[in-house]
Amino acid sequence: MKASKERVIVVGVKLKSANEEDFQYRMEELTALTNTAGGVVIASLIQGLERPQSGTYIGRGKVEELQLLVEEKEADVVIFNDELTPSQLRNVTNELDILVIDRTQLILDIFANRARSREGKLQVELAQLSYLLPRLRGQGHVLSRLGGGIGTRGPGETQLEIDQRHIRGRMDEIKKQLSQIVAHRERYRERRKKNQAYQISLVGYTNAGKSTILNKITQAEAYMEDELFATLDPTTKKLKLPSGMEVLLTDTVGFIQQLPTALIAAFRSTLEEVKEADLILHVVDSSSPDFVNHEETVEKILLDLEAEQIPMLTVYNKRDQIEGDFFSHSKGASVLISAHNDDDMVILKNKIEAAMEEYFDSFIVYVHASDGKILHRIQKETIQIERQFDEATENYIIRGYAPVESGIYHELQDRKND
Repeated sequence: MKASKERVIVVGVKLKSANEEDFQYRMEELTALTNTAGGVVIASLIQGLERPQSGTYIGRGKVEELQLLVEEKEADVVIFNDELTPSQLRNVTNELDILVIDRTQLILDIFANRARSREGKLQVELAQLSYLLPRLRGQGHVLSRLGGGIGTRGPGETQLEIDQRHIRGRMDEIKKQLSQIVAHRERYRERRKKNQAYQISLVGYTNAGKSTILNKITQAEAYMEDELFATLDPTTKKLKLPSGMEVLLTDTVGFIQQLPTALIAAFRSTLEEVKEADLILHVVDSSSPDFVNHEETVEKILLDLEAEQIPMLTVYNKRDQIEGDFFSHSKGASVLISAHNDDDMVILKNKIEAAMEEYFDSFIVYVHASDGKILHRIQKETIQIERQFDEATENYIIRGYAPVESGIYHELQDRKND
């Protein structure tokens, strides 16, 4: 029998200094996050303030209003649209006597439900424990009545009577395990670099369509769903470009405004994949009315990761869902597509090649027909734009572009100098 969805009231403080439209988008996003976590929003409570109240986040009168709303609507959970301090969380929970969580805990909960790999699960648990540690007091009596609902997945299931020393010990153990996984990934990365594989990373706001693009463009079977944080574990697939060159395309975890600090720290090793990329495809949901903020959020995280110098192509996705005119916000190269349109996938592949050519060096080389090995490598490792056969000399005359730091480029240069 399918469990009924938990009934949720969402609460937000609209700061006087904040933009009304931005605030509304964030409240809508909180509803989408709640749906993703398996809840249903039955009511919302909003208060305009100069700054959140230090004791209860919302004002005393609003807390009483919220109490009445909880009773009237028979709510199971109250979710706040900001990260609450430990004392705010404790005070509001004592007043309401039902489970109170904040935006950070909600996102952590979704991550706990989505993580598939051992590394993903460990990273989420570490983030949850570091969030939980200062908030241990005050929620035990509420959590003890719950059975695995919103805000109680992952280490939330570990009873809160467990002392802080035990939690710190578990965090140390997780860090140790993660450092071994990170070392293994670094060895794998070095091997990929040694093999001269050209690497492209898909980044973007959550639910922008990265996994759909990965699937359509590589005919792969990565998990994709129209929901927030569908992908947590990086997936790498081989992509063949129109010229015949083969590259590696890696999907990454989606970003979000105010992504919890604990999560950025925990997922840093996964996000490091982005830093190793030769080209970044920044996927943006062009149909979202808040796409400019989404784009800026991702660019800020790339800046924090020190990945802003990597060449980037902005891919505006979901053009089939745009209402009205669309104007690109990107200062660099961009393309407008729908991942569900096959012709658009061809356009995207051509655009990727054009973006790569910008940073490659051109070459012209003569290769004898009997030298099959180098001909095959030129096909796979360079963007070949012209190949002619000279019957008199039995040579192929090949023009194209190659990455300057690659082994194939240096071999072609040596042949030119011979």
